[in-house]
Amino acid sequence: MLSAEGEAPAQARTHAPDVEVAVIGAGPHGLAAAVHLRRAGVAAHVLGDPMSFWRTMPRGMRLRSNTSATNMIEPHGPLSLAAFGAQIGRPVRAPVELDDFVAYGSWVQSQAVPDVDRRQVVTLARDEHGFELALDDGEQLRARQVVVAAGIAPFEHVPDGYAHLGPDRVSHSARHREPAALRGRRLAIVGGGQSACELAALASEAGAAEVEVLVRAPRMVWLRGHSIHKRLGRLAPVVYAPTDVGPLWYSRLVERPRVFGLLPRRAQDRIAARCIRPACAHFVRVRLDGVRLTYGAHVSSAAPDGAGVALSLSDGTQRLVDEVILATGYRVDVHRYAFLGEDIRRDLRTVRGYPVLDAALQSSVPGLHFVGAPAAWSSGPIMRFVSGSWYAGRTVARALGTGARR
Repeated sequence: MLSAEGEAPAQARTHAPDVEVAVIGAGPHGLAAAVHLRRAGVAAHVLGDPMSFWRTMPRGMRLRSNTSATNMIEPHGPLSLAAFGAQIGRPVRAPVELDDFVAYGSWVQSQAVPDVDRRQVVTLARDEHGFELALDDGEQLRARQVVVAAGIAPFEHVPDGYAHLGPDRVSHSARHREPAALRGRRLAIVGGGQSACELAALASEAGAAEVEVLVRAPRMVWLRGHSIHKRLGRLAPVVYAPTDVGPLWYSRLVERPRVFGLLPRRAQDRIAARCIRPACAHFVRVRLDGVRLTYGAHVSSAAPDGAGVALSLSDGTQRLVDEVILATGYRVDVHRYAFLGEDIRRDLRTVRGYPVLDAALQSSVPGLHFVGAPAAWSSGPIMRFVSGSWYAGRTVARALGTGARR
């Protein structure tokens, strides 16, 4: 309604949302959400530093996923990995180099979301018309709906028993962008998966004095995905989905979150655990000649010893190292997103740190959606991977696109 002077009333101007949908995060899942929302005719405003988490990963690493599953947005199309390869004049093949993947993500952003707002969200709170976002430059932004695609960086898992050592003696594997900085050091890497073994290989190749990987399990799970596909031939696409999450047959089940969600919760949890168990690719295994692998032992105690760390293991042996690196992964707990306001935290229903989401990936706070790893409890293990962005992006676009046209 207009006033006599032809302007909207002051109250309407104050409370009308500035944007229809705010997407918090500009990694693969945030970009996918934005692309699919815009294709559905919804104005999506993306906030964050594009591909920032991936740019912190160890230099020289390669992705474990096959080429198909490394696609963002969709497995085929103008924003696919093949399209990026055509743009740079060479195909990008598995195992995909980290630098190529970051360049691919930056290219997707420049092509499809060139107007990314690189400011950070400090606080997300509700108001009577939707949400209010306080940004790091002091500005305020109002949005009718919000998609949280803020990634896993806040979820680093640090087991008990290490906090007293300090950052000079113990660190998470996510903090090692430059493996060359580990040259000459004696390292104990705790973990039994890809991140532990690949960082061990990179550190050894960079000239670390000693590298040992401490694996709690009695053995390592080694993956030879490409050779299995070759042996299966034409049968491979039948039993393995292009999303590349999960083993034989499970792969096809978890690629369809709505079907996966029909299973009893106990079955979902069992299958999810099987799909995300610690494992390492064969292309890393062949680079571990200079690395000691110790199975069936965990750290019982860790104490400062001079400038280093004295470790006592569960098998009764001891180690003296310069640094302990925890390749212990990430544990989702959305309450560790510092930007969530108290009103949202209070009303956000969670299970083991995961938000409980409906079929539209909407949380118990109306209008607040989550994509990426936080959606895994409700939509299955595929949400933890890049290829999960295909489903998540389309899902929020269908839901919010329909709502925008009402």
